[in-house]
Amino acid sequence: MTFLTLARRNALRKPMRTLLLVFCIAVAFLIYGLTASFLSGTQGTAGANDDVLGVMNKSGRGHTLPIAYQRRISSVEGVADVAYMSRLRGYSEVERNVVVANAVVADDIARINSESLGLTPDLLAALKQGRDRVLVGRALADAQGWRAGQRIDITSFNILQKAGGRNWGFEVGGVFEGATASTDTYFMLANYEYVNALRARNVDTVDSFVVQPAPDIAASALAARIDALFANTGAPTKTQSEKQFLEAFLRQFADVELIVSLVVGAAFVTILMIVINTMLFAVRERTFEIGVLKTLGFTNQFIAVLILCETLLIFVLGGFIGVALTKLATQVASPALGLVLTPAVVGKATIITVSLGIFTGLLPAGLAMRTTVSNAFRAR
Repeated sequence: MTFLTLARRNALRKPMRTLLLVFCIAVAFLIYGLTASFLSGTQGTAGANDDVLGVMNKSGRGHTLPIAYQRRISSVEGVADVAYMSRLRGYSEVERNVVVANAVVADDIARINSESLGLTPDLLAALKQGRDRVLVGRALADAQGWRAGQRIDITSFNILQKAGGRNWGFEVGGVFEGATASTDTYFMLANYEYVNALRARNVDTVDSFVVQPAPDIAASALAARIDALFANTGAPTKTQSEKQFLEAFLRQFADVELIVSLVVGAAFVTILMIVINTMLFAVRERTFEIGVLKTLGFTNQFIAVLILCETLLIFVLGGFIGVALTKLATQVASPALGLVLTPAVVGKATIITVSLGIFTGLLPAGLAMRTTVSNAFRAR
């Protein structure tokens, strides 16, 4: 009988108890996997770009900037490229079905974000074939069931047309995939010329500028230069990276990372208490067997490692099931949730699994090592 076989049989000698422990651990890792997948997905900040800068009105997202700022921004030392966008927020069919269209100049945005968004030459050509053409992100297309060539209608929340209506008609020119699974593709790209020509207010203004720093230029230093340029104007700016913007936006509602840490921490602390208590009870049940092993010449170190392997086996099995359930959840969940189980999340889950398995087994292993042969036989 091998060492691992002995550890496995000891762990499974009470099948129902072991199954309950594995179930609790799996639930804890499912909670961890879902929350970590959210933070590493498109709705979190882990996949956000920390190199590209966004320039917005300092007064807030509801205020615009003159399109003429593009020329002045491009003249700032350290700016490699600059593009602009106006954001059309609305809904498709029902109000809770919110969608966003970023109105851009195709060639400008392509120079900065073509690689990250997966904007191929064919897609860019399709966008430019008609003023009302849009490119739809894969996540949004899958959620809405849209396909290339389809006509769609968006009822805007924030942009009123000159004719007085809020319904904007578009034709889907293609679907962009995004460079990675963490890339946000739950939005559309529209033609700025089309939106700007038809809207009733804020003509020739934009919601933000997208700035690509030159190589070897610190993004933070460039952001300060841009803001200083417009500090004394009627529309001062606030420049920050995409990651900083998303973090600030999420903090308007709550400190998501803190909440996630508290929830996951509470789950793991609870599991530790349950498993440690159960393993202590299991060791006390085997007091006589431990005494026999010591009588036969097995060392305290051997017995301790045996118990550590038992707890590690239980945690590995529970952690594997929890991560597998997380993977299944990311596959069936709505694309709007932006859940992405990245290799980094799996790697952290593996480290946590091994760490908790060893840590949990230390106290029961210490109890077994302190058990004397005389006390073990007396317990019989």
